Amino acid sequence: MSTAAPAEPSRLAFSYTGFRFFWLTTLLVSFAVQIMSVSIAWQIYDVTGNVFLLGLVGLSLFLPALLLMLVTGLTADRFNRRLIMAVCLSVELLCALGFLAFVNAEAHEVWPIFGILVVLGTARAFWGPAAQSLAPNLVPPEALSNAITVNASAWQAASIMGPAAGGLLYGIAPTVAFGTGAALLLLAVVCVLLIPRPAQRESHQATSLETIFGGFRYIFSNKVVLGAISLDMFAVLMGGAVALLPVYAKDILHAGPQELGLLRAAPGIGAIMMALWLTRFPIRDHAGKLLFLFVGLFGLFTLVFGLSTTVWISIPALALVGAADMVSVTIRETIMQLWTPEEVRGRVNAVNSVFIGASNELGEFRAGTVAHFVGPVAAVAIGGVGAIGIAIIWSRIFPALREQRGLDKKMA
Repeated sequence: MSTAAPAEPSRLAFSYTGFRFFWLTTLLVSFAVQIMSVSIAWQIYDVTGNVFLLGLVGLSLFLPALLLMLVTGLTADRFNRRLIMAVCLSVELLCALGFLAFVNAEAHEVWPIFGILVVLGTARAFWGPAAQSLAPNLVPPEALSNAITVNASAWQAASIMGPAAGGLLYGIAPTVAFGTGAALLLLAVVCVLLIPRPAQRESHQATSLETIFGGFRYIFSNKVVLGAISLDMFAVLMGGAVALLPVYAKDILHAGPQELGLLRAAPGIGAIMMALWLTRFPIRDHAGKLLFLFVGLFGLFTLVFGLSTTVWISIPALALVGAADMVSVTIRETIMQLWTPEEVRGRVNAVNSVFIGASNELGEFRAGTVAHFVGPVAAVAIGGVGAIGIAIIWSRIFPALREQRGLDKKMA
């Protein structure tokens, strides 16, 4: 009597209950963050009229992640990641209620906002490594690339629609905007608690400098992971053009605020369209070569945007930038997660999160500084060429990453 062969695990992340709640959590949190980001900026400018203070918002959110990098990753490896996420979201909910209380009080000092932002940034610092490290615990390796793709699409959807929703809600009343953010975060807490507790190999090593720096040590000892993280950091550092979109819209494309909105939305739309394509036609082979190809295309389309003088070329170019970035993100993140042992995944993701955040901040700084000296067109074009150069150089420096074949297991 023959026995039926065991069914292969599904490659679709939504086949797994835990991931469905995880994805919904990402969607709710991303919308809440976008709505509150727009509302906070409006509130600060309404109260002070000081543009400089708007720049301090991002710094207040990023500094806790940088300063606590060694602690947040170790926490994600030592404790239940789902519980960490629930605690962080509860703190973010309290921060949203704090913003709500501030606007209700009609205060004329903004220092309480920055105090709340530091607390919010601290919660986000612990959230990032725990959330990024939890996804591989919720799906089998065969479904991880699909999980990363569809989870990124949730963030992209929120980045497109969230700011518009935040502006509309703030226009109704600031309390409505922050109240909506708080409600979304409350629902996110519920979704996290509904995720079935996954298997997680927690680190029980005694705390020492060796365990604290375990993430750095693993990254620099593994050329595949080091290549993936550094490729993203330097490509984003060189290719970022978003900071200059207002300048492009007004001075180069001679467009208005409506076209600026389309320019800002274009990368996200391209990314979502590519995510849908990858869900239907996932990458099966030659993942490493495709990674470097699409990082190069990211630079090429950035260059096309930089040289464009018409909005109807610029918008498709930015959509293609987003599409190329989605492919590289899917490949890079999947390879990194599969090559990283479970017991150090939180620390590696903490380093990765800070590197990505730093490259985004420094990328905007690079674009603005270069534009100041040589003009916006040259700044974006140089960045695009630089990203292409990074892809070529990194493909030579990291041959093991270039020769990586599949995304469901370590195929050389």
